[in-house]
Amino acid sequence: MNGTGPFRAAQLRPGDPYELCNGHPIKCLPSGGRHAKTNVSGGLALETDPDVESAGFDAGFTPDDRNLQAPDLAVGNIPDAPGWIPGAPPLAVEYADTGQNERDLQAKIRTLLEAGTRYVWVVRLTGPRRVEVHERDQPLHVAYPGAELMAPGVLANPVLVEALYDPTAAHEAALRNLLQRRGYRDLNAVLEKGREEGREEGKLALVLLQLQRALGQVPEDMRHRIGYLGHDDLDRLASDLLDFSAPGDLTAWLAHNLPTSGQEMTR
Repeated sequence: MNGTGPFRAAQLRPGDPYELCNGHPIKCLPSGGRHAKTNVSGGLALETDPDVESAGFDAGFTPDDRNLQAPDLAVGNIPDAPGWIPGAPPLAVEYADTGQNERDLQAKIRTLLEAGTRYVWVVRLTGPRRVEVHERDQPLHVAYPGAELMAPGVLANPVLVEALYDPTAAHEAALRNLLQRRGYRDLNAVLEKGREEGREEGKLALVLLQLQRALGQVPEDMRHRIGYLGHDDLDRLASDLLDFSAPGDLTAWLAHNLPTSGQEMTR
């Protein structure tokens, strides 16, 4: 860009290394290694949250034609389309490492909050690791490792401070988030479901073995129908089969206790 401005967001193109603050350009240089790695960790922990529909790195937001802000991480309000994004993200994350221009950072925070961003999290990578939480009309809050960050209305889950920069913590957060997207509370819930399914399969195998001993070989179609029985029905069949004396007893029991094949539902 030539000159010092003021400029308009429409004068910048995707890939130009500038942001705009009230029409004045702020040059954005490539990230160092630490900054780049932490961005990936934070992005993983946030983008996988069950309530997050969109997130991105360095997305350019234009709340008005004199401002163009590109947070390191933005959560929400990111369309799948080219060009600058009108408005602001609900949650913005900035990583502050060595060489950070504090004046530009504070101006960016103010611009985002005034444009409608609800939460700006500044992850400090120098000195004690910490996250500065900025909300409009609220006092600054600083959170340290071990503390949880909340973003009601944006994130479903709290985020550990360290999940924004530590890969191990980010992976744990992402695993929890992805499991919740599939309907599981956490990894323990998945393991418990596996144990329950194993118990059900074991009970089914035992009932089939008892039927075979009482009545002889059980036809495949009947084995298939028995496979639809739930936990309580299997318990009842295991008890009732003690009184079976002929294959017809099993046929009658299934006709009474199990819907026709067109109505059967998988356990």
